[in-house]
Amino acid sequence: MTSVKNNNMLPPGLVSNLQQVLLSRKGGGGGEEEGKKSDPSNDDNDKSTEPSTSTCVENTEEESNNSKPIVLVTNGDGIDSPGLVSLVEALVREGLYNVHVCAPQSDKSVSSHSVTLQEAVAVTSAEINGAIAYEVSGTPVDCVSLALSGALFSWSKPLLVISGINRGSNCGHRMIYSGVVAGAREALFCGVPSLSISLNWKKDESQESDFKDAVAVCLPVINAAIRDIEKGFFPKSCFMNIEIPTSPSANKGFKLTKRSMWRSSPSWLAVSANRHPSAVHFMSNQQSLGLQLAQLSRDASAAGAARRLTTQRKNVLEIESVGAAGKSDSNRVKKYFRMEFLDKELEDTDEDLDFRAVENGFVAITPLSLSPHIEEDTHIAASDWISSALHGDQ
Repeated sequence: MTSVKNNNMLPPGLVSNLQQVLLSRKGGGGGEEEGKKSDPSNDDNDKSTEPSTSTCVENTEEESNNSKPIVLVTNGDGIDSPGLVSLVEALVREGLYNVHVCAPQSDKSVSSHSVTLQEAVAVTSAEINGAIAYEVSGTPVDCVSLALSGALFSWSKPLLVISGINRGSNCGHRMIYSGVVAGAREALFCGVPSLSISLNWKKDESQESDFKDAVAVCLPVINAAIRDIEKGFFPKSCFMNIEIPTSPSANKGFKLTKRSMWRSSPSWLAVSANRHPSAVHFMSNQQSLGLQLAQLSRDASAAGAARRLTTQRKNVLEIESVGAAGKSDSNRVKKYFRMEFLDKELEDTDEDLDFRAVENGFVAITPLSLSPHIEEDTHIAASDWISSALHGDQ
């Protein structure tokens, strides 16, 4: 990734306003200025006060950016993940949008709808060419909530929030655990249209270049969503969860799907103490919604950080089991367990379910509402929009 062009980190609107004021002051004047202009000996001074060509170009670019639809991008895998980077770079190349990024600084892919309470969230500027980007020490929901609060960016609300592209499927009950889905859900909470996007990554089969193919697949949906949001045609009662099959470029088309009841099966294994990291993961007691996985601090050793990242990418978490509180140290029992999510056999044969469509090679688009069940009118509205947006694609 190359450096961000706007290094002053001031809101573009504020920069533009300041520049306009300065230029207007240079353009105005009293008798003294007029006298200088009538004196040929002051020609060089006049030239030095004229705005440079580069300044004019920058002003034009800023005005152009301010007129473009604002798109906010977040994710659950972390700001450096290839899914987010590929998506942001493609949106910037389109040249149609004012792209902003607010994403977790590390992997929060199984954080569900958790938020950070009673402790400060650190926000640091990030470098993504063509976009204004920040990395946040919190969860995807923290990122979206902060971005939409008006405390971080100069604008009030973006036109669209895109959460993704996630590494791994979020079909069925995985949506409950998913941080990337929660990011899109939080946007809907705040009244902003949103999309969550995931790639059905498979070990020993998928590769990094698949994310660029996944971006190419979902860009028509993103462009259609922005176009129809501006026209008032995009459904307001739901957001769209987009699941891309393992081989994106070989997909069979788009398919409106229903959320399935399919889930991964948790498996707990006892492990020996010497296999347990010195800084254990623990279940946070500060979560208000869903499952929150506490991260190792950024001050941890490089080896510890690498081990953490590897563990998380394998959907593995380790927790500490201790004896009852209040007992003396000599009576306390400490054990270590590791949990793994194991995929169950896909038994349901309904072709309209999300996981079945993805396994059959389709791009599954599932409308999700704030209600546990999709209302009939919401499903119809989503179906009508998808049909019109994709011009009859399946």
